[in-house]
Amino acid sequence: MVEGSVYNSETALPEIHKLLNGGKLFVMGDEKTIIVSSKGDGSLVFYTGSKTDEHWVTSCGIDFTDQAQAQSWFRKEFAGWDNIWLGLIGKARFPLTVRPQYCMPLDQTWETQPDLTMLGDAAHLMPPYAGEGVNMAMLDALELSICLTSGQFSDIQSAISGYEKQMLRRFAEIGQITLDSTAMLHSANAITGMLEMMN
Repeated sequence: MVEGSVYNSETALPEIHKLLNGGKLFVMGDEKTIIVSSKGDGSLVFYTGSKTDEHWVTSCGIDFTDQAQAQSWFRKEFAGWDNIWLGLIGKARFPLTVRPQYCMPLDQTWETQPDLTMLGDAAHLMPPYAGEGVNMAMLDALELSICLTSGQFSDIQSAISGYEKQMLRRFAEIGQITLDSTAMLHSANAITGMLEMMN
């Protein structure tokens, strides 16, 4: 993913601002995606998604602090897409941020510590293409608090262990959904897949 922000989007990118209408856009095609989200301060944030090898960020030779290089990359990577999307790069605040996407192994386990655990992305890193990261983090916090305060465990380590077991079971399911969604949204049949999922 390549991430950028555009400030004062109503003035900078009026067409995209109008399409957003205070919400989110998810654009897909050619095994690529662009996600654009409105922010409360009048800005927008965007993420381009495309298939590359793991070390592309260091091997591609593109300097994403340089607007001309970033625009050249976008024109090539998203060739055939409407020029409206090129405005994202043209009006973005630089540098852009390149974010390789990883997913923790779905069968990940660890030995429970007596006074330490993990929640959210630290506990179950995964791509954002199922929209479950924040939901998972909030549920982690709730489940951990219940385990720590319910009185059903004899000590803190047991409570943490109880939380971790249910969190990791939940992640195995949501992580697989996320990987499937990531593959579908970056496939040749992404729009059909999205329509089928929504129906």
